[in-house]
Amino acid sequence: MAAPGAPVTVTVTYSNEKHSIQVASQQEDVEPTLQDMAVLIEQVTGVPVPFQKLIYKGKSLKELEQPLSALGVKNGCKVMLIGKRGFLAKDLQAEALKQLDKRIKGTAEQFMKILEQIDAINLPENFSDCKLKKKGLVKRVQVFLAQCDTIEGNIGQEMDKLQSKNLALAE
Repeated sequence: MAAPGAPVTVTVTYSNEKHSIQVASQQEDVEPTLQDMAVLIEQVTGVPVPFQKLIYKGKSLKELEQPLSALGVKNGCKVMLIGKRGFLAKDLQAEALKQLDKRIKGTAEQFMKILEQIDAINLPENFSDCKLKKKGLVKRVQVFLAQCDTIEGNIGQEMDKLQSKNLALAE
């Protein structure tokens, strides 16, 4: 058992990276907790605490308030991290959504131009095979347009969510 307040050195494996971290308690004369370690891991790897899954000796560590010693984590231990990083900051999310919306609208416009080009193709009556292929092509492009509309709607919903969160934070 570590002395109260004594830091614990742990090796964290994330993807193909290894990080040696020294976990100290945020409070004086108290053993470091899993929360202390998770916060430090977030700083080192960029994986936010809520998105971390920490594994030690095949078991998932979940109780953030527990001292590391109670979980069996000691100096020199190896802990594996599973999680995703790269979440955008709130201010960057809105900008990324605007750019994505612009690209989707541009893509939809290109599909509309393709439909116009297909429509401009005149085929003689006896080219029934070609007419069927033209009809199938129109349907495929229409499916792509519908997908663009769906994505555009989802982007709008996400932008609305961000705006409502920002308004709630401003109040």
